[in-house]
Amino acid sequence: MKHWFKNLLKDKFLVFKVRDRWSASVQISQRKLYLKYQEQLKTNTLSTISETGFRVFSQFEEDGMLLFVFSVLGMPHKTFVEIGSDDGINSNSANLYFNFGWHGLFIDGNSKSIKRGRKFFSKYPHPWFYKPKFENAIVTKDNINDLINSNGFNGDIGLLSIDIDGNDYWIWEAIDAITPQVVIIETHREFGLKNIVVPYDANYTYPGKHPLYNGASPVAMVNLAKKKGYRLVGANALGFNFIFIKNGLADDAIPEVSVASVLTHPSVAESQKGFDDIKDWDYIEG
Repeated sequence: MKHWFKNLLKDKFLVFKVRDRWSASVQISQRKLYLKYQEQLKTNTLSTISETGFRVFSQFEEDGMLLFVFSVLGMPHKTFVEIGSDDGINSNSANLYFNFGWHGLFIDGNSKSIKRGRKFFSKYPHPWFYKPKFENAIVTKDNINDLINSNGFNGDIGLLSIDIDGNDYWIWEAIDAITPQVVIIETHREFGLKNIVVPYDANYTYPGKHPLYNGASPVAMVNLAKKKGYRLVGANALGFNFIFIKNGLADDAIPEVSVASVLTHPSVAESQKGFDDIKDWDYIEG
């Protein structure tokens, strides 16, 4: 069988699998969950966020956790900005886009990923669906607000997602063009409960001098969140994607949790052994 034909079959199979993710059955089941959580809120029987995870488009179970959060908060701002999105398909925002009609901005430094994302979102689920915007750029703390503003986003939005394997902490610190209800951002669980941040490097590209020498510890990220007016409410089971909600939004319904409470997966302790190689390098207190 010729290679091009193998690839064609492979692509069709993958598209079929992805297309299932916004099928009627998927949309109906998620709408039922949305209404279930709202009813639980009314009757004071709300699930805990750690019980709600599932994966449709997200890398891990963030889709379910975000659906829970926005079921409680409501969706007055159905917009997102995702930084470090790759092609946007397997992202934290795609489920909200395809299954709840959100609009937003995907930013990534890989031009091939952006091209692939534009092509995919221009075709599915149908050509006249309102498209997200794509920006191919290496983000810095000096350009991030201009990138967001120039694509037409400002003020209140629903979700900010940051996963750039590098200056995540510094980029969130710099953002003031938008005020998200919810922020999901990657932290370095390998740093344990130390309050440390890798110094900012505008020219950083992964993996740098060491694949773990970037970003911030969970404690430092929570400290930054508090400075910006957010509280930690949960994380994926593996304990590296932290979810924050703006203070004043559903404070009692989705309460603050401790860093230690979301770093309980057996793999966390194992991952912290990797810190030994870089424990004596330069850090800033978060």
